[in-house]
Amino acid sequence: MVIDYKHEPFTNFSNEENKKEFKEALKKVNAQLGREYPLVINGIKILTEEKIASYNPAIKTELIGKVSKANQDHAEQAMQAALTAYDSWKKWEPEARAAILFRAAAIIRRRKHEFSAYLVKEAGKPWKEADADTAEAIDFIEYYARQMLSLKEGVPILSRAGEHNQFHYVPLGVGVIISPFNFPLAIMAGTAIAAIVAGNTVLLKPSNNTPVVAAKFMEVMEEAGLPKGVLNFIPGSGADIGDFLVDHPKTRFVSFTGSREVGCRIYERAAKVHPGQIWLKRVMAEMGGKDTVVVDSDADVDLAAASIVYSGFGFSGQKCSAGSRAVIHEDLYDQVLEKAVALTKTLTVDNPEKAETYMGPVIDQAAYNKIMSYIKIGKKEGKLVAGGEGDDSKGFFIQPTIIADVDEKARLMQDEIFGPVIAFCKAKNIDHLLKIANNTDYGLTGAFISNNREHVERALKEFHVGNLYINRNCTGAIVGYHPFGGFNMSGTDSKAGGPDYLLLHMQAQTTSESF
Repeated sequence: MVIDYKHEPFTNFSNEENKKEFKEALKKVNAQLGREYPLVINGIKILTEEKIASYNPAIKTELIGKVSKANQDHAEQAMQAALTAYDSWKKWEPEARAAILFRAAAIIRRRKHEFSAYLVKEAGKPWKEADADTAEAIDFIEYYARQMLSLKEGVPILSRAGEHNQFHYVPLGVGVIISPFNFPLAIMAGTAIAAIVAGNTVLLKPSNNTPVVAAKFMEVMEEAGLPKGVLNFIPGSGADIGDFLVDHPKTRFVSFTGSREVGCRIYERAAKVHPGQIWLKRVMAEMGGKDTVVVDSDADVDLAAASIVYSGFGFSGQKCSAGSRAVIHEDLYDQVLEKAVALTKTLTVDNPEKAETYMGPVIDQAAYNKIMSYIKIGKKEGKLVAGGEGDDSKGFFIQPTIIADVDEKARLMQDEIFGPVIAFCKAKNIDHLLKIANNTDYGLTGAFISNNREHVERALKEFHVGNLYINRNCTGAIVGYHPFGGFNMSGTDSKAGGPDYLLLHMQAQTTSESF
């Protein structure tokens, strides 16, 4: 069974029929708010007394839903269920595993606007951002299913006379998936599905900011026919069940997307061998970025301004790929800054349920407080030229903010803020541009805007990031087109949506048979 992979198209919301359908989906989701969702362990739905309450970041008093909260006993039950399920799941033919995924993708495609509406409500995503998140989830599911079919025979190797040799891949075991709030469907589904289609079983701990979206995904996987125990849903606190699962001797691998601080902690904990553990745990970690849009001396000024603004302010800057730094050649600095400020002032900040909203809220009070504190720092380190205001009276709204004339080593140029704040920095020449581009601890994405081919060639060789984009913005990686993952403190460079990603969830075995 082979299905050709094609990128899921984005919805055109200038089409009135599409707009009407999305409003109907929002109406449907609004009618479902406040529901309770269970843990799912070995296919059994468990309601716990302690809940994780999920609220709308745009209307902070609006309850999206309550999700049961797992403790260590639940985590251990889930581990045992996953271990048992693994014994049979690993023996399933890749075609059979892939068939379940293709069906899951079809279910989500039929319910695309509904899932996107949940992303609007629970994550605060504007329509286009939510639609892209759902499309990416469908892409991940179908792409990984197709990749598994291409890997099922292994890789041809040489055989000598009287000998038959094979090189193939086998699954690892039980994996722990710890997913983030910013792509609560795409990354959560993608990391879980990659592990599952490779023959592993999974313990899923989604972000506590967006557990309802994950609970809805669990319903899809059950409908698609995934066997009990292959995917176990255990939302809970990182300090309680997160550490417990990372330390567990039966955990074979951990797939994490989140902050540098937590990622480094997981990496360190996973390195320790516990009693009863007979392997070294594998860790796949995507830990953020401090991404730069670099503007060369002969760049298209309008393209540069648009690349900076849309890279930095899409989904309120809450993307690890967000362009939070603009490094501009001194010859164009004033022109690009002026155009970027003007463009920024056209952006609408409002409830993302409104079709015209470009930027919604940030995810919660802690994020709001952190970002506003960085804006204060920015006012001291540079010149505030756009935004700077916040309002958390009803939701967590922050105006898109530009701080100009920031020194290349300032905190605003070095710290990952994860919010709608862009620092502008001036550079003298191509050497200086590339030096600043590489002067952070991170190396996730970057954009280089230039019409000078010699300089483009230098950027391709010297701009040290996992995803480098020439003459476009530095966000918006598409599954199968732009395998995504970064260098240095951006993580383990696990290229999600790429041809070698599934291999991280498997191990190679060589068999040699003599005749």
